[in-house]
Amino acid sequence: MRTGILGVGKYLPESVLTNADLERMVDTTDEWITTRTGIKERRIAAQTEATSDMAVKAARMALDRAGLSPSDIDLIIVATITPDMFFPSTACVVQDKLGAHGTPAFDIAVACSGYIYGLAIADQFIKGGLYRNALVIAAEKLSSVTDWEDRSTCVLFGDGAGAAVLGPVEEGGILGVNLGADGSKGELLQLPAGGSRMPASIKTVENKLHTIKMEGNVLFKHAVKMMSDAAKGVTEPLGLKADDIDIIIPHQANVRILNAVAKKMGVDPDEKVYLNISKYGNMSAASSAVALTEAVEEGRISKGTKVLMDAFGGGLTWGALVIEWS
Repeated sequence: MRTGILGVGKYLPESVLTNADLERMVDTTDEWITTRTGIKERRIAAQTEATSDMAVKAARMALDRAGLSPSDIDLIIVATITPDMFFPSTACVVQDKLGAHGTPAFDIAVACSGYIYGLAIADQFIKGGLYRNALVIAAEKLSSVTDWEDRSTCVLFGDGAGAAVLGPVEEGGILGVNLGADGSKGELLQLPAGGSRMPASIKTVENKLHTIKMEGNVLFKHAVKMMSDAAKGVTEPLGLKADDIDIIIPHQANVRILNAVAKKMGVDPDEKVYLNISKYGNMSAASSAVALTEAVEEGRISKGTKVLMDAFGGGLTWGALVIEWS
């Protein structure tokens, strides 16, 4: 038995923050942002809109498309680094809002690799026979942890959510997964304060230690290698070459990173790599989930399509997954 994706969904906040808007906020330009990142605009959630609110909307769309109700779901996983609160988990909040009472629910904090990790975890539960249908949601409100005076990071991030319903399929489905992490490089991308190591205080707030800190230039090199190696690590054991993959859904971090990864893989980025970074920026775990959903909506993915998902994120973490759409 294999695990397939039965339905996908997404949610993007209404508010759009363009590069022109950012020009009025920090010392930057549309040309600088576009050239270095490929981003033109991003979505920003309302102050009253939490991560769980976006997650529920994406989940309901995925459930509708799968033809299932919340009562049919046996497991809920939410991938997020911007939970509503430390505890209870955002997954438990989502479970309650969906009315899926009694369903096991938990969060995973794997940053931008979270969606692939979530799919991989659900796959194992389903293949093992413990659960039949799982709901995996990736949702982020990065605007709530962004330093809007730091021009090196505030131009990158946006808010949104994507979801998938997984269940057993007779053919196709998830063919292979490759996950990894390197905690020794965690300081390259982190949110320093708020945990047990550095509890919230007047000093941590004044020093903006509750916002994203990133060493972009160093991270760039690691990202290209991690994504390339992750893709190789899942395709080679399956006996797949680049030509066997119909479409690549990468984490939407930076268009230069994605072009470099495509080059290392020997594929034409314009032909095989799906990009929506210009519209949404980097939404961490939600990026891959929204990109997969939009590729399905646009007809780029249909029965028999071999999809390679590839991501890297804070941790540092990485993950790649091959699925034959069923």
